[in-house]
Amino acid sequence: MNASRISLFVFLGTLATTLTGCEAIGTIFKAGAYTAIIGIFLVVALLWFIVSKMRGPRS
Repeated sequence: MNASRISLFVFLGTLATTLTGCEAIGTIFKAGAYTAIIGIFLVVALLWFIVSKMRGPRS
């Protein structure tokens, strides 16, 4: 494993332990439905980006 992958796992581990799912969802929906839709889209896009970077280039 290279240093960037290790730092990515540390970052994701920190996020997983500090953010609880219900609290984050509740905060998003307090802000409004459109904000929730945008927030969910951004989270899915971020996860897709991270997974695609971890898989590496396709030949």
